[in-house]
Amino acid sequence: MASGTASRSEDEESLAGQKRASSQALGTIPKRRSSSRFIKRKKFDDELVESSLAKSSTRAKGASGVEPGRCSGSEPSSSEKKKVSKAPSTPVPPSPAPTPGLTKRVKKSKQPLQVTKDLGRWKPADDLLLINAVLQTNDLTSVHLGVKFSCRFTLREVQERWYALLYDPVISKLACQAMRQLHPEAIAAIQSKALFSKAEEQLLSKVGSTSQPTLETFQDLLHRHPDAFYLARTAKALQAHWQLMKQYYLLEDQTVQPLPKGDQVLNFSDAEDLIDDSKLKDMRDEVLEHELTVADRRQKREIRQLEQELHKWQVLVDSITGMSSPDFDNQTLAVLRGRMVRYLMRSREITLGRATKDNQIDVDLSLEGPAWKISRKQGVIKLKNNGDFFIANEGRRPIYIDGRPVLCGSKWRLSNNSVVEIASLRFVFLINQDLIALIRAEAAKITPQ
Repeated sequence: MASGTASRSEDEESLAGQKRASSQALGTIPKRRSSSRFIKRKKFDDELVESSLAKSSTRAKGASGVEPGRCSGSEPSSSEKKKVSKAPSTPVPPSPAPTPGLTKRVKKSKQPLQVTKDLGRWKPADDLLLINAVLQTNDLTSVHLGVKFSCRFTLREVQERWYALLYDPVISKLACQAMRQLHPEAIAAIQSKALFSKAEEQLLSKVGSTSQPTLETFQDLLHRHPDAFYLARTAKALQAHWQLMKQYYLLEDQTVQPLPKGDQVLNFSDAEDLIDDSKLKDMRDEVLEHELTVADRRQKREIRQLEQELHKWQVLVDSITGMSSPDFDNQTLAVLRGRMVRYLMRSREITLGRATKDNQIDVDLSLEGPAWKISRKQGVIKLKNNGDFFIANEGRRPIYIDGRPVLCGSKWRLSNNSVVEIASLRFVFLINQDLIALIRAEAAKITPQ
């Protein structure tokens, strides 16, 4: 019996050793399976939170199940040994760890969205215009009034954008990267729109208003003062700005003309006479409305016909922008240039005034501004055979040529760069010197015969 019990104890010990070896082997396999399972697919944020919560709950349950067995003094079974062997081999991060990571990720994902939203209205061309204008004037109010951006920004928006470019590193970096990607032609066009500084206007104001400066005059001014003028300035740009300064009496040898006193002030009795009593009654007339709709259709049809016949007109009207086309071509004799529009003179005689339904004229001055004080036929500009331009006043109000009044029934000779003022509307009269020289040469050939 003793030998039998000894053999049984040896068999039990050998079986226990085999079980320990198998349990150790089984303990190493799940490590590899779990690690390969995490490598296959990355978990999303919500899955990370759920897995961390599940691990923390299982860990708490395992700890509460093991401690009573240990306290009772009973030996751990093979399954308990597997749990004990797994616990130190797979360290689990603490539960509050994922939450700061998630908040950081949310913050990082939100920041570029705010930047792109802020950069939505401000384009790279607007940033470059803003920077050039501030460097020229050093005044954000002047920049807001003088620069034409892609959108209508308020003064506060311009100030906030300038401060963001100065002090916000993220916006400044993104704006610089976007400006570097601009095309060189776009950069040149933006630089040509830069505002004139006070030093530049002071140098231009020294050119006399009575003189007839050419492009060589302004080119010489650029060579003599290279540090004062902006790097993108050209002689043609200086000439155009000098003409604008002359038009608004900003040159040194010009004085501001006082406002003319006369019948321009409208008193109460005149305003009362203009009131039509029939218009004060608000009565609906279906027949009248029908006639108005028919007349509206007829007028729209006439407008379409006129738009199709634009190439046949003697005087063309073009809006003035920062990048305007050349003033003269082979058919343009002269140009009457205003602040908003310009009129191209392509015949030897044109009429100026205010266009109405019954009175059609060549140059409609109402396109430039308020023209209710201008007569329907205010004046006529004629080109003589010798190449001289004359303007005749046929309206009730005087026409001012370089500050000199031309009364009704009088004529005056127009020269190049003459300032024509009609009822507070100012224009610059520009002559195509090359075409006029050809006309004078042809007239000189005909006269000896």
